[in-house]
Amino acid sequence: MNSVIKGTSYVLVHTPDLVMQSGTTQTTERIVNPDSEYLKELPGHLRSYEQAVGYLPNQTYIGNMTPEQLGAVPQPWYEAPAQGGREGRFGEIMPEDEFYLLMQACDVFDLMFLEKGFVEAVKPKLERHPLVTQELLGRIRAGVEQAEIGHFVNEEHAEPIVCEGRTVGYIKRAHDVDVNLSAHVMLENIVSKATSVLSLLHLVKNAGVEKESIEYVIDCCEEACGDMNQRGGGNFAKAAAEIAGLSGASGCDVRGFCAGPAHAMITAASLVKAGTYKSVAVTAGGCTAKLGMNGKDHVRKGMPILEDMLGGFSVLITANDGVSPEIDTNVCGRHTVGTGASPQAVITSLVLDPLQKAGLKIPDVDRYAVEMQNPDITKPAGAGDVPLANYKMIGALAVKNGDLDRKDLADFVSGHGMCGWAPTQGHIPSGVPYLGFCCDDILAGRIRRAMIVGKGSLFLGRMTNLFDGVSFLVHENSAAGAESGISEEQVRRLIAQALREFAGTLSGEKAGEEA
Repeated sequence: MNSVIKGTSYVLVHTPDLVMQSGTTQTTERIVNPDSEYLKELPGHLRSYEQAVGYLPNQTYIGNMTPEQLGAVPQPWYEAPAQGGREGRFGEIMPEDEFYLLMQACDVFDLMFLEKGFVEAVKPKLERHPLVTQELLGRIRAGVEQAEIGHFVNEEHAEPIVCEGRTVGYIKRAHDVDVNLSAHVMLENIVSKATSVLSLLHLVKNAGVEKESIEYVIDCCEEACGDMNQRGGGNFAKAAAEIAGLSGASGCDVRGFCAGPAHAMITAASLVKAGTYKSVAVTAGGCTAKLGMNGKDHVRKGMPILEDMLGGFSVLITANDGVSPEIDTNVCGRHTVGTGASPQAVITSLVLDPLQKAGLKIPDVDRYAVEMQNPDITKPAGAGDVPLANYKMIGALAVKNGDLDRKDLADFVSGHGMCGWAPTQGHIPSGVPYLGFCCDDILAGRIRRAMIVGKGSLFLGRMTNLFDGVSFLVHENSAAGAESGISEEQVRRLIAQALREFAGTLSGEKAGEEA
């Protein structure tokens, strides 16, 4: 039987100071043009925590608005009245100061230190967090003096930890000469781990399961931890599972650039369907490099810096419970080595081909979740409305294939697509932000099936110019349509009974011959 999606979680962390300190656009600018007007103007474009929380796409990400509700609001959304709060149906939006303490709780090699007064001021806030356990709080160390912070930042190549413009801590390098263990890389890795931990804590709550019941964890973020002898060996999955308290879990990392989450979902669904594990969590934390990635264009156009959010998500895949939406691994698209890189070839391989093999047409899928980037971010940077472009291509392919009349193309885009709402965190937008809403829509009977499409650019690794992508189908539980018939399990039992009876008949015939 197909495995099912038992629960989802989505978290955001507002990190304006990490935009300044760790976003690649800003760190590069400080090297090549330290006196740039952009760096001078940038602080005036940073949002407050309250502004970031009330931003409608962020509220959609954590489940307080549906994509349909967001799509009904005129763009640009950063000009719309703020609404909503920190907590959402799927997760939360954590402030930067609390996140720094969570980061330190995730540091198991004594690399991150925070200033004494900062810890004393912020720790009581984290103590009130309903998902933060005493064990996790016990991992937060007592603070250090400001003089120690200055010494390590100025003389020991440590990475400063800044909050509200003030240096409140540091992360030191984990090796003297290994660039893979530099302070900057360790910051990136701890950030990704901490956002994954936060999403896993919400996943356990949302799915209503015991932590010990999760048997395997697959991490699919865009970071890769290792050292000079094996630069990306991992393992983020077990590292996050340890801090989140998933004591019964093993795990590994799956990487595929932006398509990583879709690859990980198919892997997890297959493992559960095969019976290898009963319960697998797919998780990913945020990426500091993407913070403020399009900041120059946003500042130039007088906009706030919208890429000030770290994103994280987790999905729990379990054995079929007869109720939850199924992941149908018989309907999986894949971009092969020989597919080609044209948009039509990519969409054909990821959408049309797997549907045709399953006897379905493109309009038979109620919703498509593609690269769900927030157009508020991408359009001012010249990248256009990414989800809309994908939906137009899928619709055009349906017309070309004779499955859709040309005059119905506009209705297809609006009826089978959605506006984008996910932060541009690389892997985070790629199909998976819809999974929470997808389960709601299927369970409520609003839709029957949805296709999740993940795409990636392998040329980023300078190993190949090939494109990449995979897709999978999610549909209503097969038990829902089989109430008047017999289930797959009943069929198995009938077959087993028939085999036993047949074996008994053979035994009787043999005994008669011997007599």
